[in-house]
Amino acid sequence: MTETPKENAPPDPTASPVEEAVGPVAARFPGVVAARSSVAGEAVVTVAASHWGEVARWLKAEGGFGFLSDLCGADWPHRQPRFDVVVTLTDMDTPRRLRIVVGVPDGSPPAAPSVTGIWPGANWFERETYDLFGIVFEGHPDLRRILMPDEWEGHPLRKDYSVGKVPVEYKHLSPGF
Repeated sequence: MTETPKENAPPDPTASPVEEAVGPVAARFPGVVAARSSVAGEAVVTVAASHWGEVARWLKAEGGFGFLSDLCGADWPHRQPRFDVVVTLTDMDTPRRLRIVVGVPDGSPPAAPSVTGIWPGANWFERETYDLFGIVFEGHPDLRRILMPDEWEGHPLRKDYSVGKVPVEYKHLSPGF
């Protein structure tokens, strides 16, 4: 018979760094959070966007991941869900990192919950992901473009964005330049 891990149990000295990072969150959210293999032996889990807010609150409050290191988007046009939001969290008290891959359901536009209320540093990361991929972060306090001009049409890091869509404008150079 296998025991289920306890949330506040002391760390297992025989556990790998990946197990230390993934184990507690997978045990707390069975059927919601799934461990995912990674090439470099990194701690990676997947979670559906519908559960991301709840999981994120727990990761910060009880999981020990007080620092959001990175948040970005990924576009997989031949897969469902098409978009992912990839979040890297760091526990500053121990050398633990956790990458969370949030599957964003297709929609017009695709949407995921904002985590700026949990990690304020997510603000500009979410704006950048919105600007370049078109993923809307529901509940974001100021979701608007951050890199592209306001009048820009489309989201340039989407795989279906036409590369030659923007004409190249050459400026006349003065003689001698």
